[in-house]
Amino acid sequence: MHALFKPWLVNDAFGDPGLYVDFCDERRALLFDLGDISRLLPGQLMRLSHVFVTHTHMDHFSGFDHLLRVMLGRKAGIVMFGGPNFLEQVEHKLSAYTWNVVHRYEVELVIDAREIGVDGSGQRALFSSRRRFAREAGPPFERSDDVVHNEATFRVRGRFVDHDIPCVAYVLEEKARVNVAKDRLAALGVSTGAWLRELKHAVLTGAPDESPIEVRWRDRHGEHAMTRQVGELRHLIVDIVPGQRIGYVTDLRYTESNVETLAELMHDVDLLFIESVFLDEDKAHGLRKNHLTAGQAGLIARRIGARAVVPFHFSPRYEGRSAALIAEVQAAWSATSVQTHCDQRRGE
Repeated sequence: MHALFKPWLVNDAFGDPGLYVDFCDERRALLFDLGDISRLLPGQLMRLSHVFVTHTHMDHFSGFDHLLRVMLGRKAGIVMFGGPNFLEQVEHKLSAYTWNVVHRYEVELVIDAREIGVDGSGQRALFSSRRRFAREAGPPFERSDDVVHNEATFRVRGRFVDHDIPCVAYVLEEKARVNVAKDRLAALGVSTGAWLRELKHAVLTGAPDESPIEVRWRDRHGEHAMTRQVGELRHLIVDIVPGQRIGYVTDLRYTESNVETLAELMHDVDLLFIESVFLDEDKAHGLRKNHLTAGQAGLIARRIGARAVVPFHFSPRYEGRSAALIAEVQAAWSATSVQTHCDQRRGE
């Protein structure tokens, strides 16, 4: 039973933050943060359907221009999310260029920008290459609680943490994971294919039994196709379990308020990507810079019950010492380290 998506960091731990999430059964991907994305191939960028920006410091947003250049004339649209003033910032990015030719491109590009307000509100604007990327009011951007984006098989939730500016922490949630009985596929005389994704979607969304599914597959005898109803194929699904949950946290200060926000947003995540900028020996410097130390990142991972942790966003001052940062995260995340930390606090 494989997961819906596969996440990986765009750059190494010392590079700009960025998380690329590839869908295993679709030619599609998501991107969290938009800094230096030069390591991503054009084909990988073209797979993107949504981009989720934590905040617009340069190392999290400078890749907008590179992405735009790849998409122009080739991609029909993309949806981008960001925090306060995001619509204005996207507009300024686009207005920095001269667009006297782009409206003639055969493929129209529409950037659907959505702004998450600290008060829970949402704003939306569209920027079309047909109209030289002039800002247009979009349909309402409706949110439910902390859900930023919602689809049949997954959702993205986000809450603000404090980095001396509002910064969005995100969690990506696969709603459920579906297991298919391969022996039942064989008994039916078919093999896997894109149709299975359609069946899983139908089952997860409660589609009526009479809903048709076009079953297409290929084997050594060639290509085959037949139409069956969901009710006839439902027996192929043998198990539905909770899906994978992935947390993405970067650029925040270590405060109880921030930790509580993360605990509420992403408790028990399967995989936590979290900034670990400084070593604990430079904790005072981290406080001035409004960033976490590796030890603090590990304590947060422990507090929220993360099952696995990937540290990133290391300060360049530790070039050649990445092992020390990783070890500090892992130690603080372990029960032994947490007990030691508590003992030290009691002795202060």
